[in-house]
Amino acid sequence: MRLRWLIAALLLLLVWARWGPMDPLFTAPRSTVLLDRDEDLLGATVAADGQWRMPPGDSIPHRFATCLIEFEDRRFRSHWGIRIPSLFRAWQQNRRAGRVVSGGSTITMQAARMARGNRPRTVWNKLIEIALALRIELRQDKESILRLYAANAPFGGNVVGLDAAAWRWYGRDPHALGWGECATLAVLPNAPARIHPGRNRDALHAKRDRLLDRLLEVRAIDSLQWSLAKEEPLPEAPHALPRLAPHLLSTLQGQGRNGQRIRSTISRAMQQRANDLALRYGALLRANEVHNAAMLVVDVPTGEVLVYLGNLPDADADHSRMVDIVQAPRSTGSLLKPFLYAAMLQAGERMPDQLVADLPTSYEGFAPRNFDERYAGAVPASQALSRSLNVPAVRALREHGVERTRRMLVGMGLKHLNRSASNYGLSLIVGGGEGTLWELTGGYASIARVLLRYGGTMESIAGAVHAPRVFRDHVIEDSSLAAPVLNAGALHHTIQALQQVNRPEAEAGWHRFAGTERIAWKTGTSFGHRDAWAIGVTDRFAVGVWTGNASGEGRPGLTGTLAAAPLLFDLFAALPDGHGFDPPYDALEHMSVCRASGFRAGPDCGSTEERQVLSEAMRTAPCPYCRRILVDAASRYRVPPTGEALSVSWFSLPPAMEHYYAPEHPGYRPLPPWAPGSGGGATHELPIQMVYPEQGAVLYVPVVLDGELGRLVLRAAHRSPAALVHWDLDGNYLGSTVRDHQMAVTAADGEHRLTLTDESGTRLDVDFRTVSSSNR
Repeated sequence: MRLRWLIAALLLLLVWARWGPMDPLFTAPRSTVLLDRDEDLLGATVAADGQWRMPPGDSIPHRFATCLIEFEDRRFRSHWGIRIPSLFRAWQQNRRAGRVVSGGSTITMQAARMARGNRPRTVWNKLIEIALALRIELRQDKESILRLYAANAPFGGNVVGLDAAAWRWYGRDPHALGWGECATLAVLPNAPARIHPGRNRDALHAKRDRLLDRLLEVRAIDSLQWSLAKEEPLPEAPHALPRLAPHLLSTLQGQGRNGQRIRSTISRAMQQRANDLALRYGALLRANEVHNAAMLVVDVPTGEVLVYLGNLPDADADHSRMVDIVQAPRSTGSLLKPFLYAAMLQAGERMPDQLVADLPTSYEGFAPRNFDERYAGAVPASQALSRSLNVPAVRALREHGVERTRRMLVGMGLKHLNRSASNYGLSLIVGGGEGTLWELTGGYASIARVLLRYGGTMESIAGAVHAPRVFRDHVIEDSSLAAPVLNAGALHHTIQALQQVNRPEAEAGWHRFAGTERIAWKTGTSFGHRDAWAIGVTDRFAVGVWTGNASGEGRPGLTGTLAAAPLLFDLFAALPDGHGFDPPYDALEHMSVCRASGFRAGPDCGSTEERQVLSEAMRTAPCPYCRRILVDAASRYRVPPTGEALSVSWFSLPPAMEHYYAPEHPGYRPLPPWAPGSGGGATHELPIQMVYPEQGAVLYVPVVLDGELGRLVLRAAHRSPAALVHWDLDGNYLGSTVRDHQMAVTAADGEHRLTLTDESGTRLDVDFRTVSSSNR
């Protein structure tokens, strides 16, 4: 009967030990560890209790396991967590010594003791450790028990666990340690304080050497390995852990990954190269009192982040050293213009190279200016983008619609554009909105990815637009498989525009980077020179660079071209070359295009060419600037229909555009005047046009220091250079102008009518409204 009860009790104990509830063995806080794409260490933080205690790895090195088992528990592979002979021998040794000199513990029992907090060595605690060791053996295999021990053993000072010990004492991954180093770490938990100088390190050295002798004896190592291992010195001082991506590590901690082992997509070699470039370039920035910079490199095909530099490595505490600028919302400058260009192409509102107006412009008091304070009159849309002209971009946004554009940008990943369209207004396209380097570089990478995947499966195209990915175990969410909001045809022309080398004079010299690789790139500068951006893409990489002051302080010369683009191209120079984008032929059509205007050719266009243009361009209007006129034999005068009149195609811009366009284009020929006495021109379009303000404009008038209303400068253009123009405002004569048709006026709040009359009696009326700044 007693035997049955004993058997039943043992069975119940076994069931409880194997399947009964069990709290986690170790609950101490862990360090947060950041690994690169090849599992190399990029950085780590100390745990919340001040210990270097890294999360357990997937495996422990064979050398360390061999050393540990040979030193601590030679029969580890064969016992069930306890060894009765070892316990009996330890009891005898302790009884003879009159104190605890041996514990007789197996590796499993030592893990159990560490799990309980290294309590006093009493008989009762030993019995509890035995029971816990049995439970561990019943629930885990031997390799797991070794990992459990290695992850929680003390290794001197505030170093806990094998991974932390390898990095702190030897400065490298535990799998890269030699036999002598592994032997040192295997004996160290037995007396961890001896790692420190002055703490009887000779005893540690002797213990390590005895272990190496034992390894030679059991033929775990050969004589050469034994001799080399014995020559290895003990570590003198802790090593600093790598800090290659500290801002990424900090950001991921803040996102809920504290105490985890994070497997990232970062390339250690590329990250180190970026850090080196940032250190070198930081000195140049600081010469202009610019103290911060950030960089991001994304692999285009996968979206994986290869480089994440959240701030200058040598930024100091007084200049926001710990701020992760990759994730900081900043004014976007001109970086949104390519997206708008593509959206208008896709909507059939633009031809890629059609002429667009670049004229003095004011909408509801918002008067954009180009960077060089000049106007081209008319400029191809692709050049307006590559030259980053503000005025054509603002006019394009007004035509396309602010809210429509904002929704498109959000669809391309720019989630920080979350305010209303009325809040942004037309300034959205020239820096009125905010975005992060993370979002913007991801958006440009998505542009390239759509082109790269075009022609694949629909699933491939649908998943082309997504945010950058920094985790190796990233799971694609269903929401990221939405169809791209911009199609391949529109993006093909956008990339071509961004590859143009005809940059403004300020960017002269950068054409050398547009060689075989053909980087498509865009710069941006925020108002007040607070942010300088440069983002470029190839078919392989998207590179984003921001420079500035995290505090928001602006600096003269802090522009995308001068302060960010050089670093962008240094980064590209350190990356493998791309192969270029294949045109999305299925999304393009052959189309006849007017050479002069870039519009779809109309019936009156004299010089045309066949180009491959996106299919949606068929919805655009035909060329409005070419028309048939009758001229004399020398093409000096227009003439009425006669037998000698010649019908020719003539490219002619409206007067306002012509006023700025003609001086910069010597080949441009204004419309010839009507032949004297011909009586022509009575039914033709007006030769005079208002440049500023446009019909129906609302002008905001500043109030100067003395409280008086400021003056408005009104501008007009006339086809005839020598024309005399008379100005009247609300029936009151203002004056007359020749050649340069400008008039400064003072206008009270309210509706006004401006009347212009030339010497031939041609009259132009323009209605506008003024609002003083005090009444806004």
